[in-house]
Amino acid sequence: MNLANRAKSTVDTASPASPPSSSALLEVTDLRVDFHTRAGRVHAVDGVSFSVAAGETLAVLGESGSGKSVTAQAIMGILDSPPAEIVGGSVLLEGRDLLTLPAAQRRAARGSEIALVFQDSLSALNPVQPVARQIAELYRIHRGMGRSEAWRRAVEMMDRVRIPAAASRAHDYPHQFSGGMRQRIVIAMALALDPKVVIADEPTTALDVTVQAQILDLLAEQQRERDMGLILITHDLGVAAQVATNAVVMYAGRIVERSRVRDLFLDPVHPYSHGLVASIPRDLPRGSALPAIPGMPPSLTARPGGCQFHPRCPLAQPRCRTDEPPLLPVKDGRESACHFWTKVGER
Repeated sequence: MNLANRAKSTVDTASPASPPSSSALLEVTDLRVDFHTRAGRVHAVDGVSFSVAAGETLAVLGESGSGKSVTAQAIMGILDSPPAEIVGGSVLLEGRDLLTLPAAQRRAARGSEIALVFQDSLSALNPVQPVARQIAELYRIHRGMGRSEAWRRAVEMMDRVRIPAAASRAHDYPHQFSGGMRQRIVIAMALALDPKVVIADEPTTALDVTVQAQILDLLAEQQRERDMGLILITHDLGVAAQVATNAVVMYAGRIVERSRVRDLFLDPVHPYSHGLVASIPRDLPRGSALPAIPGMPPSLTARPGGCQFHPRCPLAQPRCRTDEPPLLPVKDGRESACHFWTKVGER
């Protein structure tokens, strides 16, 4: 079964998701990231807010260039500065603002309290070190373990993420593994220190559909075992439907819809979300074209006035060209940044 069909099955059969707990592990508030370019300052992340509770999976959705990965990098403190600059907001991890911590404390929190699963496993791994040594290094630096104990724990972690014959493969180098196995190694590194929150940035993009499903099942299984918060960054709604509980949809650096994943699929309250859902591959009559959102996302150096989505929006009215809609509660605990959200789905 492909991911699109698995997504439909998940939405059709799952019970309504409960809202996240009020006691969030991670709370991002009004996060703003600018880039300094030759064309001037651009707002790559513009007032993003969300929270993640223990055991919750939050999907961050949107096209490439919507600000998803920059948001993750800002939370982790791995933005290149310059040209990137965090200009506002807070990132509270169990009440501590990661953005204001001294550099040494933030490095200590990275990996042990909050971790990132990178999209490109080849870039994330050191090509000239055996994979178990790279995992073991985390135990030596953050836990003070000796060489042999750290190696033993690394092999255990490889086995935990289902690397076949982990003990013998521990000496292998990244290029000796398939893409799916390398991604398991990256996940093992992220989970090694038992963090409270894991951010998975497009963890299945370069993998075939069967391996994608295995990686997503692995992440979901590890999350249940550890009761950790999981932020899944993806442009693939099928992936989100398979594992996520709640979702935020980003467009041009801003959140335009906040919803339960089930509600997002069945009744989106923003025209951009509606376009994303409509474009999911599915069974169509012979000769029918797959629906697509017209146009391209706006250049961050030449943003349109008013609602950023209005040049591509089938519901756009003159007001949309001048008044930027705020993200406001609309119904059933959901939020939308659209002046005409009640008309979404009528066309």
